[in-house]
Amino acid sequence: MTTKKKVARRKLSLLELATELGNVSKACKVMGYSRQQFYEIRRNFQTYGADGLLDRLPGPKGPHPNRADEHVEKAILDYCLSFPTHGPLRVAQQLVLLGVQVSSSGVRGVWSRHDLLSRHERLLRLEQTARKRSLKLTDEQIRVLERFSPEFRERHIETRHTGDLVAVDTFFVGTLKGVGRVYLQSVIDCHSRYAWGRLYTSKLPVTAVHVLNEDVLPHFEAHGARVETVLSDNGREFCGRPDRHPYELFLQLEGIEHRTTKVRRPQSNGFVERLHRTLLDEHFRIKGREKWYESVEEMQKDLDGYLLHYNTERAHQGRGMNGRTPNQAFLDGIVKGKETGTEEAA
Repeated sequence: MTTKKKVARRKLSLLELATELGNVSKACKVMGYSRQQFYEIRRNFQTYGADGLLDRLPGPKGPHPNRADEHVEKAILDYCLSFPTHGPLRVAQQLVLLGVQVSSSGVRGVWSRHDLLSRHERLLRLEQTARKRSLKLTDEQIRVLERFSPEFRERHIETRHTGDLVAVDTFFVGTLKGVGRVYLQSVIDCHSRYAWGRLYTSKLPVTAVHVLNEDVLPHFEAHGARVETVLSDNGREFCGRPDRHPYELFLQLEGIEHRTTKVRRPQSNGFVERLHRTLLDEHFRIKGREKWYESVEEMQKDLDGYLLHYNTERAHQGRGMNGRTPNQAFLDGIVKGKETGTEEAA
């Protein structure tokens, strides 16, 4: 017998005892009830019968009257699918701007019913939804997923051989006293991670052309290889009118394809971004504490020494490198490139 049924039997015994004794006060005293409780029990029994003796929890019996409407709940869930990292207050304020009246506590109530109270749970819901149907993710959603999801972080640019894709970028190194701002024009072969770099006091198209013409292309020509594609961001030193921009014209003359990354997506040019971090950690931050530079030429001399070490002596831990130096991978990639070209010609 359940607790509710035991309580109902005790109430029924109270009513029977009061009838038998003919005295409500004495019956209540024996059973441990007050007179007010007795009359309430008798009224419920007369109105609802035996069911009236069962205890009922106070409050609404269906959905709470203040519960968000279905269209409000749908708007909250849809919004959280687009912006899973926003908090309840921001969600409520944004929905008010869209004409949906809801409070931050109402947003949390909807999240609670759908097990979405934590940011991680809302991100999982976004990922599961993306898997189930064809969904075009916004840039903000992609950035969040790349931050929290290992599956998104493990995407890589694939290259077939040396020179298949060369990434370029401009990196602000710092300010040199008496000289001004110092910029690094960096270039890296994405297949072998072989890197080049030159320091300049400005970031103009002519500097981007200079490092290619003086360092990169001669190195490829000396080893019988060629650059097929250059990948850059949308900086003014790299992009402009194809018929006027110096960098665009130079690539056209050399027969090199020019590709650009998505706007505000530095991770799509991750090879050169990782090179910048390595240069900072292993060279610039160390040399900047050991020496007092007075000219760009001094900085360039030390940078050339580090790049020689980086390319020919330092074991690279990048994907597919297997501990080889960039120079070894560069030479191995040339052989693979020739084999690929032979196979395609056949």
